[in-house]
Formats: sequence, structure tokens, C-alpha cells
Amino acid sequence: MNGWQTLFYKEILRFWKVGFQTVAAPVITALLYLLIFSHVLEGRVMVFDAVSYTAFLLPGLVMMSVLQNAFANSSSSLIQSKVMGNLVFILLTPLSHRAWFVAYVGSSIVRGLAVGLGVLLVTVWFTDLSFRYPLWIVVFAVLGAGLLGSLGVIAGLWAEKFDQMAAFQNFIIMPATFLSGVFYSIHSLPGFWQQVSYLNPFFYMIDGFRYGFFGQSDVSPWLSLGIVATAFLGVGGLALHLLKTGYKIRH
Repeated sequence: MNGWQTLFYKEILRFWKVGFQTVAAPVITALLYLLIFSHVLEGRVMVFDAVSYTAFLLPGLVMMSVLQNAFANSSSSLIQSKVMGNLVFILLTPLSHRAWFVAYVGSSIVRGLAVGLGVLLVTVWFTDLSFRYPLWIVVFAVLGAGLLGSLGVIAGLWAEKFDQMAAFQNFIIMPATFLSGVFYSIHSLPGFWQQVSYLNPFFYMIDGFRYGFFGQSDVSPWLSLGIVATAFLGVGGLALHLLKTGYKIRH
């Protein structure tokens, strides 16, 4: 293996060795969401024509799990390494900032997709779910995981304590994912909150991902793809810049 492959492999092992916590637990959490919301709202809420509420909900839960776990992977790895002091051993290697980025974001994509696939396999039995456009599903899952993995790198570099990381996740990541249309269509919201939802990039990730299942969405999938891809390039570029300059890791 060369440098980035070794670091990538190390990051994969880091979350896989505690797979019950990093993969199984999020799958169980998503299953509980499905059981509760589908029981309460099935038959009372109709979002798309000929699509049950449970079927509508399932892709949202899958994508929410992908995004949250992709962010958690890179952010937790960096903050743990900084707090425990073992980040210095990676700094001593001749790895470039691009190798760091590929390893951390790549492993975040793997964890996000592993959790998302686990959620899908466990919950797909609860409803008839179509897969109209599989390519759209894969594209949005990978782009979304890459975007949140890059954001996790930024958060991990910025945070100096675990409570700072918890604040970033609790006040930015969690609200953005829960208010992105996971549990509802934004067309059911009042006009003001619809406009607010359009400013949330998480909405476009979930809406585009859901389009791959049903061929229906709140906005054009091409618009969602353009916004998500642009956001990934912007956030990924910032993460690369911070890694290159050694922001809060070389001092």
C-alpha cells in the first residue's frame, strides 16, 4: 500500500472494529424512527401519488443515516487524534494534504454507505419500495456522504474539545438533517418555511436521493444535483485548504 491507502485502511478499521456502535446502532435508531412515524402517520399523510407514507419516509431515513454517519466518521477521528495526541504520528509521515483528504473523506463515504445500506436492508421489508432510477440513488448517496465527510474534516480541524464538536453536531448537523424533508414534503409547510427549506443544502440531498426511488421529488433532480455538487466542491475545497495550511494541527 502507498501512503493514502494505508491511512484509508486505518480509518476503515477504526470504525469497523466498533461496528456495533458505528454501524449497527444507527441502523437500530433508524428502524425505531420508521416504526414510530409509520405507525402514527401511515394512512393520514399522503405526499406523492400512489406512494404510501412509509415508502416516502424510508429513503429519507436512509439518506439521513448516510449523512450523519459520514460526518461523524471524519470529525470524530480528527478530534480524538487531536485530544489524545496521536495525530503527531500522522504529521510525521510524508503524506500530502490530498492524501489526508482522500483517506478521511473516503472512509467517511464508506461508513455512510454501509450504514445507509444497513438501514435499507432492515427497513425495506416494511413497504413496497420501487427503485426507479438506481443511478440517481447512488450519485446522491456518494455526493452527500462526500460532502458531509468533508464538513466533518472541517469540524474536526476546528474543534479543540469534545464539547465543541458536540455543539457543531447538535446545533448545525442535526437540525439541518431533521429540517430537510426527511419526515415530510416541504410543500406541506407554510410559505415562509418553504423558502427557508430551499436554503438548506441537506434538503436537496434528500430530495434528489428520494427521486431515485419514486421518480417524483419536490424540486428538479438536476437542480438538486447542481446544488449538491457545487456544495461538495466548495466544502471539499475548503477542507483541502485547511489541511494544506495545517489549520489547528501544526502549532
